[in-house]
Amino acid sequence: MVFMKQKIRILPENLCNKIAAGEVVERPASVVKELIENALDAGADEIFLDIEAGGRKLIRIRDNGSGMTRDDAFLSLERHATSKIASDDDLFRLTTLGFRGEALPSIASVSRFVLQTRDQASEEGFRIRVAGGNVEHTESIGMTVGTDIEVRNLFFNTPVRRKFMRTEQTEIGHIADVVNRQAMSRPEVRFRLSHNGRILIDVFAVSRLADRAANLLGRQAADGMLSLLATDGDLALHGLVAEPDRSRASTAAIYSYINGRYVRDRVVQHAIIQGYRTLVPKGRYPVAVLFLDLPPELVDVNVHPSKHEVRFRDQRCVHDFIVASIRNCLRGDTHRSARVAPDAFEPDSRMTTSEPVRPLPSVQESFFAYRSPFSPQIPVVDPSENRVSPFALPVKEDIPTGPFSALTVIGQFQNSYLICQDRDELVLVDQHAAHERIGFERLRKQFYAQGIARQELLFPVVMEYDFREAAHFQQNLDHLARFGFDVEPFGGNSFVVKSIPQLMAGSGAEELLRDVAAELGALGESALLEEALEHILMTMACHSAVRANQSLSSAQMHALLHELDQVDFSGHCPHGRPVIKRLSLSEIERMFKRT
Repeated sequence: MVFMKQKIRILPENLCNKIAAGEVVERPASVVKELIENALDAGADEIFLDIEAGGRKLIRIRDNGSGMTRDDAFLSLERHATSKIASDDDLFRLTTLGFRGEALPSIASVSRFVLQTRDQASEEGFRIRVAGGNVEHTESIGMTVGTDIEVRNLFFNTPVRRKFMRTEQTEIGHIADVVNRQAMSRPEVRFRLSHNGRILIDVFAVSRLADRAANLLGRQAADGMLSLLATDGDLALHGLVAEPDRSRASTAAIYSYINGRYVRDRVVQHAIIQGYRTLVPKGRYPVAVLFLDLPPELVDVNVHPSKHEVRFRDQRCVHDFIVASIRNCLRGDTHRSARVAPDAFEPDSRMTTSEPVRPLPSVQESFFAYRSPFSPQIPVVDPSENRVSPFALPVKEDIPTGPFSALTVIGQFQNSYLICQDRDELVLVDQHAAHERIGFERLRKQFYAQGIARQELLFPVVMEYDFREAAHFQQNLDHLARFGFDVEPFGGNSFVVKSIPQLMAGSGAEELLRDVAAELGALGESALLEEALEHILMTMACHSAVRANQSLSSAQMHALLHELDQVDFSGHCPHGRPVIKRLSLSEIERMFKRT
């Protein structure tokens, strides 16, 4: 009789904890994140962190939260033990930051761990010492209400993991990022972080998010942020968004939270960046602190061990809501007191315009020969000739006055910039950027209002995708039709393209559809269609706008400012360059040492 060697075995509890630690404890910053979340869930309003050697030697966190009893302290070190959920339904109605029930045992399994805690009902606290997952010592101690956790010699018993830790400065940088993100979400809580005895972060409890943003981002950055508050059914968005001209070179200054939890979700970040489309230059990113609140059952936070990514029940609805909220908040923000009445974010067939709709030029027409329908009183430049068609702006006393047309025009500098005065401020206006924004917004509204002209393909194109891309593509055929693409299923994962937008003829529309399919598969949402069409409209607006080094009469300058008052997002050209810059009297006086 032959006995087969057993291949499947039950792993020991200690090894299970180390495997779980691989999911939960990526680096010292992961430990800090888990412990801060537990402290916040316990109701703490003071959290003190002491770090040594970038977290390699010591991570200590003290809080004044509700604390735990002796029995709960023991249970907290058992796998899958938690106070946050009681049934499988609770997994989809989470209202706390942490819930995995593996954080403390996982951390204790790869460190020398000390837990000290006391709840309000207990007369004394309790201490548990653990080394590598094994309880070494327990005792009663005197302490105030709250919890004190020490994590020493992280990964001491997993040397391979320890080798993957970076330099001390790199690790403390990641820890500081975690503290900043948590502190931004809870202005009412004091956070203090010290490293090797030196205090790096110390922010006291405040009542306003703007004050906490000033502490963490700097007063100058916070002063240029706008308050945002928007609701739509079950969705609510609030927070702060910076003016477009305060953009950054990376996404590090985008703080996004879902039901109070910090996330780096791709859909949310994509929506925030899209909210600034045509307002910041390419390669620049906004500064934003945004909190999205929605019923817990509409979002699943249990799709990633660190809970940085989430899954929405209706991803497109959330994405479009965030984009529209940001765009509405930013309308007219870059000119003081300029607040334009909100329109729908994305123009559609229902959009109306006060101007007569004129036919768009065919793609065969030269951009230079095109006489812009969006502004008959603004000059159109022929680049081949150094001349300007005259203004035909009738002077009427009943023309409404807006923040731009209310400026006092002093003159023109280098035939490129309008010099104006606004009370005690000197104002410079880039004439080309200003007219480019006017042209783009007017042309864009007209373009969508009268529908997108299609051009049928002489030979329809059959395109094949992988299964995932094809599934998302199928769901978005109506969306594609809105932008002038006539696409039909062609069996299996194939689709046939019968017509494309007239403006995109000969410009790689088929390749664009491949990129759209890939983005739909990755995000479930694509803005490539809007971007491609807007890029063409930008080109048309740019070529029909007044140029730099072009002399304008006084009437022409006033007409340009008046036109700026009639469009949204007048503070930046479609490429994200600023239209207006201000210099206060006090700044000018300091330049001349007159203060």
